[in-house]
Amino acid sequence: MLLLLLLASALLSIPVQHVSALPNPAVVAAPPAQFTANPSIGSGTGSYKDSAHFRVYPSDADSDATLKMLEAAHSCFVEGMGWRSPGLSYKNAASATETGPWYKTNVYKVEASAMPGAAAQTWTDANAGLAYLKVVKDYMTTPGVVVHEFGHAMTYSEKNWIDQTRTGAWWETIANFIADMYIATPTCQAAKSAAGLPDGDTLIELKKVIGDSYQVLVDGTSGTGNYYQAWPFLSYITTNPDSYPGLGKETIQNMIRKYKINSNETPLHSLERLLSSSSSSGGATIQKLVGRYWARMAYVDIGHAKAKAMFESQRKSLNYANLDANGNGKWTVKSARAPRYMGASILPLKSTGANVSVVVTASGGNFTATLAVKGSGGGVRYMDLVNGSGSVALASGEEATLVVANTPALVQYDAFSIPADVNKGLGFSVQVTGATA
Repeated sequence: MLLLLLLASALLSIPVQHVSALPNPAVVAAPPAQFTANPSIGSGTGSYKDSAHFRVYPSDADSDATLKMLEAAHSCFVEGMGWRSPGLSYKNAASATETGPWYKTNVYKVEASAMPGAAAQTWTDANAGLAYLKVVKDYMTTPGVVVHEFGHAMTYSEKNWIDQTRTGAWWETIANFIADMYIATPTCQAAKSAAGLPDGDTLIELKKVIGDSYQVLVDGTSGTGNYYQAWPFLSYITTNPDSYPGLGKETIQNMIRKYKINSNETPLHSLERLLSSSSSSGGATIQKLVGRYWARMAYVDIGHAKAKAMFESQRKSLNYANLDANGNGKWTVKSARAPRYMGASILPLKSTGANVSVVVTASGGNFTATLAVKGSGGGVRYMDLVNGSGSVALASGEEATLVVANTPALVQYDAFSIPADVNKGLGFSVQVTGATA
């Protein structure tokens, strides 16, 4: 909890300036084995320690561990997943071919007093178009901090979200997604193993993601928002367990690269463009995507083994108190927990028979309702409730969860300043037979 509170203060400073589009993607010439040092970025002085792609100030007992971790992250994300290197200035990205120069990313170890309440921050040199990191000394070997900031540096290098306020909160969502992918998924396992680095536990916060699933999908509200915890959505669209065309390993990069330049649109608009650009999308709308994401979160079935294991260990402690009983098999969503823009109500059902029927009625607004059915072996199947209505036969050992997601047409909103109409919950009632909610 202390780490997360500290991270919540580590805001990226983004310069205000007009940018042109980053090629999608640029052709990258072979980078040098050793990037060039550039001490002017962050005004580096004194002792330092170098690796192929990074420089740490000062050189001390933590330097080797920090560099080893960052080199593994660089190997995984830049060399393995195709992220643009933070060693490249975004100002040199206008051509279709990346020719450098490639600079080492500077990392500065600082005292806690230099950034009260923060574990680390990503700073930027607007003239050079390069990012550099400042990390409090106690966190120089903590991947949840250092790789989080490296995620910011990569996003900055990708360029197209700079000075776009409606992307602002999503920078933190992406950074925690990058950190968790590095720490807890097989994606970076080979890079870490080559460096002799261990795996770790997932960063997922289920009490927030599931317990407050009714919140706007990415909510940057100070003190109550979810923008540091909302990254499982990014994990879902990257692992792409539903095989939607246009999504996969490079989804997050493409959300940035396909962003409509200087439009100040939301990242969901860019994601919608990825879905619609595939002629074989099979009717995969952003509403369907969000609805299925939340359905899969009923059992954390998003292609993330450690997150799913944590769910199994914590599920009894999670808050599912979303409904008020009206009698005769009918329930109404609590007004304070009604799902807001692209949020959802996750409603475990207790079956009383082999057949469960559900009718969802909403008081205005579009929604996506799904029954998620989990078998005794752990597999999950999904049933779309057309017009909010459907039934399912449960086999022995199966359990069901109803998920109702608020999925209207996309709107433009700033997650740090959510307007009242976007933050308004979707009222709905549920009639259930064969189970209780």
